[in-house]
Amino acid sequence: MKGINKMSKKIGLLVATFALVVSSFFTMIAPASAGDHTVKMGGDQGTLQFDPPKLSIKAGDTVKWVNNKLAPHNVVFDKAPEDLAAKISHKALVFSPGESFQTTFDTPGTYSYYCEPHRGAGMVGSITVE
Repeated sequence: MKGINKMSKKIGLLVATFALVVSSFFTMIAPASAGDHTVKMGGDQGTLQFDPPKLSIKAGDTVKWVNNKLAPHNVVFDKAPEDLAAKISHKALVFSPGESFQTTFDTPGTYSYYCEPHRGAGMVGSITVE
């Protein structure tokens, strides 16, 4: 009887160890998920630029534009089909530091954009969706 009891404990320990290893494997594998990216509107030194000015992302990722310096800012896309450009543009101006808006990009391609008040100063950017 003692032999069966010892064998039962060993099998139980083996099964528990196996279950622990398998469950830890599944918790370590992160499912593919969309990424989040941030673009500052206005450089940290007060320059009229998007930071970073160029960004490469994957389809399904979200880009958040955050007002940083020298407001007002907005984001207007011009190199996308007209209906898409209107959908992803944020023409409303943001004035307060930290104010933000975001867009999720599902269609691969390169999207050029600019800040309407500061386009003449070279405040332009692009998003490449892979």
